[in-house]
Amino acid sequence: MSDDLVLENLWAIGGDIAEMKLDIRDLKHRMTALEIAMAAPVATAGSHYASLASRVDRAADRLDRIDRRLERAPA
Repeated sequence: MSDDLVLENLWAIGGDIAEMKLDIRDLKHRMTALEIAMAAPVATAGSHYASLASRVDRAADRLDRIDRRLERAPA
């Protein structure tokens, strides 16, 4: 196998992984929205849990963005 072919395959795999990360992030947001919608009429404890889950998801997104920026920044 030539080096070019290996690199080409690695780039394709990296692109697929990046796309999967975006899909998973979207699914997490959708699940949180669903939890909020389901918990709201049932009880406040469930609503608080869903609200906290939403905040954790947003914090995780922010940390991901920070990690990406730090990886790109020159050392």
